[in-house]
Amino acid sequence: MNKKFKVTFRGNEVVEFDEGTTYKSISEHFKHNYNYDILVAKVNNNLVDLSDTLNKKCNIDFFDRSSETGNNVYIRSARFILVLAVRNVLGEEAELITEHSIDRGVFCTIRNAKINKDIVNKIYKEMKFIVEEDYKFTKLNVSRLDAIKYFKKINKLDKVNVLKYISNTYINLYRINDLYDYFYGKMAYSTSQIPEFKLTYTGEDGFVMSLPDTENPECVLDYVHHEKVFDKFLEYTKWGRILEIENAADLNKIVSQAKIGELINLAEAHYDGQLAKIADEIYSSKKNIKLVLLAGPSSSGKTTTSKKLDIYLRSKGFVTHPIALDDYFTDMDKRPVDANGKPDFESVRALDIDLFNKQLVELLDGKKVSLPTYNFVTGKREYKGNYLQLGEKDIIIVEGLHALNDELTMAINKDQKYKIYISPLTQMNIDHHSYIHTSNIRKLRRIVRDSKTRGFGARDTIKMWPEIKKGERENIYKFQDDVDVVVNSSLIYEVGVLKTYVEPLLFNVNEDDPEYPEALRLINFLRNFLPIPSDDVPPDSVLREFIGGSCFKN
Repeated sequence: MNKKFKVTFRGNEVVEFDEGTTYKSISEHFKHNYNYDILVAKVNNNLVDLSDTLNKKCNIDFFDRSSETGNNVYIRSARFILVLAVRNVLGEEAELITEHSIDRGVFCTIRNAKINKDIVNKIYKEMKFIVEEDYKFTKLNVSRLDAIKYFKKINKLDKVNVLKYISNTYINLYRINDLYDYFYGKMAYSTSQIPEFKLTYTGEDGFVMSLPDTENPECVLDYVHHEKVFDKFLEYTKWGRILEIENAADLNKIVSQAKIGELINLAEAHYDGQLAKIADEIYSSKKNIKLVLLAGPSSSGKTTTSKKLDIYLRSKGFVTHPIALDDYFTDMDKRPVDANGKPDFESVRALDIDLFNKQLVELLDGKKVSLPTYNFVTGKREYKGNYLQLGEKDIIIVEGLHALNDELTMAINKDQKYKIYISPLTQMNIDHHSYIHTSNIRKLRRIVRDSKTRGFGARDTIKMWPEIKKGERENIYKFQDDVDVVVNSSLIYEVGVLKTYVEPLLFNVNEDDPEYPEALRLINFLRNFLPIPSDDVPPDSVLREFIGGSCFKN
C-alpha cells in the first residue's frame, strides 16, 4: 500500500496524495484556481520544479505567468526554447547571446551566423514547433566539475568560465530534447506551457524576443523600440567588450587577479564622462536652456547624478539652483487619494502643479520668488524666507519622480528645458544565455539603501517592490523617449560590491516569510559573482548613494 501525505493548499484546502506523486500531477487538482498554465510549485515556501515528487506532508502553492515568480520561470523557459531553436535553424556553430532586457523582452544577437528578417522568422517558427512537440524540461543534478568537462567538450566556454567561480559541489542542468544548458533558476514542466512570444528583427545586429509580463499576462504586446535607451545599452555593451568584460566570469577573473582598483577607476570615469558631455552640450546649445529635468526608476542614482551634474555645470560658469519637488506637495487635506482611499503620494496631482508653473514662469522672467518648504509633520507648505532670483547664467535643476512629465512644466517653453532619463542599464550577463535584468540591480541597490537609511530589512523592500514597479510604469517609463539624453548609471563592477552588503540582508529573510523565495533567487544570482571590497569606490561614486560613504549630503 502506497504511503500518503497530506498537502495543504494555501493554508486551508487539504488533499491527500500518494508518496512519489509529481507536483505536476498535484497541480492538476488545483489548476481551476489559475488563469494560465501552472509553471512552478512552492512547497513549504521553497520553489520546486513540477517534475519533482512529493515525499512528505507539506504546505503548497503554485504560480502561473501572471505572478512575478511564475513570469520569471516563463521567461527563463522561453530563453531555453530560443537557444534550441537557434541551434536547430543555424547549426551548432551559431551562438545565441541574450544581451539585455528591453521593453518587456530581451535583445538578442547571434554570433558566427548572419541573420535577417527571414532567418528570425524561421527561428520563430522553429520555436513554435518546439512548443507543439511538448518537450519536457528535464532536470539533472550533476557534479559541477563534470558539467565543466561537458561544456568544455562542446566548446561552450562561457558556461565553463561561469561554473569555475561557483562553489557548489552539484548544480542543476536542464535538457530539452538533446540539448543541455545551465540556468540559475527553475524551468517550466514542458515546452507547451510557453506558447506566447514574439520575435522582432531590429536590424542586421539582432532581434528582440517579447514575452508576456505580469501587467499583460494574457498576451504579448508588440515590441516598442525605445531608441535612446536602446542605443545607450549598445554603447555600454561595446565599451564592456573593449574591456573584455561581457559575463560574470570576466569580472571574476579581474577580481581574482587583484586588478579591480583599475576597473573601478575606468567605470567611474566612464560614468563621469556622460555628465561632462551633458554639461558641454548645455553650454554649447543655441537654445536658452534654463531648466534641467532628471528622472528615472527607483534606485537609479538620481540624487548623486543631479549633484554631480550640478558641479559640471558650475565648472562651465553656470549658477545652479536645485529645486526639490517634494516642497510643492499639496497640503494633506487637498491630497488626491488612491483606489484604497489613502493619500496618493505617487500621483503628479499630489504636487501643486499650478504653483510650480507660476513660480517657474516668474523665475524665468527674472522676478524674485519666495520658494515653499513642505512640512511633512504638519502636512502643509510653509514659507521661510527662501527667495530665489535667476541671473543670465542661472539654471534650475529639478530631480524627481515626475520631472519628465510635461504636465509638471506645461507653462515652460520646450527650448528652455533639458530632459534626462537615468537608469542602470546593465550590459553584463551571467553567461551567453542568462542576462541580468536592470531591475535586479536596482532591487539590490534599494535593499542596501533601505537597510542603511530607513532601518528596513530585505523582506520589507522585496514586499514593496511590486508597488514600486507599478509606480514606475505609471510615472516614469512612458516618458523615456521624450528626453534629450539617457544617462546609464550602471557601474560594471558594482554587483561584486553590492554582494558584500546585500547578501547578509538576504540571508536574514526567514524561511517562512512570503518573500523568502525571492530572497533565495537573489542569493543564487549573487553566487555567480566574487565579492569586491568597497575600499576603492570613490566617495563621489553613484554607488555610494546606496552603500554609504558618499561625499554628497542630502
